[in-house]
Amino acid sequence: MKESCGVFGIYAPGEDVARLTYFGLFALQHRGQEAGGIAVANGERIFLHKGLGLLNNIFTEEMLQSLEGQCAIGHTRYSTTGSNIILNAQPIFISHKGVKLALAHNGNITNSLLLSAQLTDLGLTINSTSDSELIGLLIAIQDGEDIVEKIAKAMKSLKGAYSLTILTPNKVIAVRDPYGIRPLCIGKLNGDKWVFASESCALSLVEASFVREVEPGEIVVAGEEGLKSYIAIPSPRKAFCIFEFIYFARPDSYIEGVNIHYARRRMGRILFEEGAVEADVVIGVPDTGTAAAIGFSEASGIPYGEGLLKNKYIGRTFILPDQRIRDVGIKLKLTPIIETIKNKRVVLVDDSIVRGTTTGKIIRMLFEAGAKEVHVRISSPPIAYPCFFGIDTAVRSELIASRLSIEEIRDYIGATSLKYLSLEGLIRAIGLPKENFCTACLTGEYPEEIPAHFHKLLLEQR
Repeated sequence: MKESCGVFGIYAPGEDVARLTYFGLFALQHRGQEAGGIAVANGERIFLHKGLGLLNNIFTEEMLQSLEGQCAIGHTRYSTTGSNIILNAQPIFISHKGVKLALAHNGNITNSLLLSAQLTDLGLTINSTSDSELIGLLIAIQDGEDIVEKIAKAMKSLKGAYSLTILTPNKVIAVRDPYGIRPLCIGKLNGDKWVFASESCALSLVEASFVREVEPGEIVVAGEEGLKSYIAIPSPRKAFCIFEFIYFARPDSYIEGVNIHYARRRMGRILFEEGAVEADVVIGVPDTGTAAAIGFSEASGIPYGEGLLKNKYIGRTFILPDQRIRDVGIKLKLTPIIETIKNKRVVLVDDSIVRGTTTGKIIRMLFEAGAKEVHVRISSPPIAYPCFFGIDTAVRSELIASRLSIEEIRDYIGATSLKYLSLEGLIRAIGLPKENFCTACLTGEYPEEIPAHFHKLLLEQR
């Protein structure tokens, strides 16, 4: 499962917008490590550079210096729709009947096959297998006096999740779907310049101050006239992805006024209330299990210890798209600290169990290091349903909680005991109303209807 792309945008005449975008994307690199890119506009033209891999492998100093302009957007990619090929890297560039734009997309369009057929019938050529190109083409073909009107009309045909940054020759535009499924926020730089980012941590890195979230269904335009806002589609309800709080977002980010690190610590505290156990040490699976492990330790009085050392030169295991690569990645990524674990009853805290393979390997690693017992505590409810809104779990059979009971999962992963945080406990830890969230991966209740047979690689089968 796991991962969601990162988008960034900046309107800042007189600033080195390419470099600021590069820094902003670094703060969002945890959201995608397969590809990245930056598009820069100078008032007349749009310049684009993108590639596969990590940002520091894609951009050189010379390349950044060559990207001159007054505004820019950037993207760091994890493939949720479309395989990891250079044509699917973003931002994507669209030039059609006088419309020139670059677009960066976080999310998943669930009616992509229908849109693809409609655009093909109109005679348009679709070069990638990414739904993001469909969004750009859909915007370009709309009638309208300006780009905002075109975007607003295109939004009426889009289903699913999309947080977008769009670059024209002289503007940067932020767009969010009417449910607000994926995050997108606004920052202010040096008094009169504007930044958009998937997470507030990216604003901090470029020294922009947080202003507010982009509202569901809103189009926000940064240009010569300052910042302008338009509600393109009234929001039927908020449906923000609850997994941003559990896993995706960086601990120093704020979403809806809630700090991610402290929300995760509260998850750990409530997890102890719901799943108390006698043990000698609490350890977390780094990095996203660490805060919840600290909270569990605080609530229980059981000492917190560093039991797993993370190799910081290895990327997130779940971000690797192939299971065989994931298996090798786990061994490279984590090493047990024997002195913390040997002859101890260990509480192992993690954010989730998706397929069960990673958790099982970690538990075996702990027993091999001398643990007497390994009690697994998970700071989210069981993930039993696929996400169709920008997370790579479109096949329900891959989700262990969709086919096994909690006791059967415990047996499969080899834990001494297993306890998940309840949905009610999760909501209490976050501190926002339950109706604000999309909890589809936990409950099977989707905010909008999903087309039958929709899955990640659908566009590749055209």
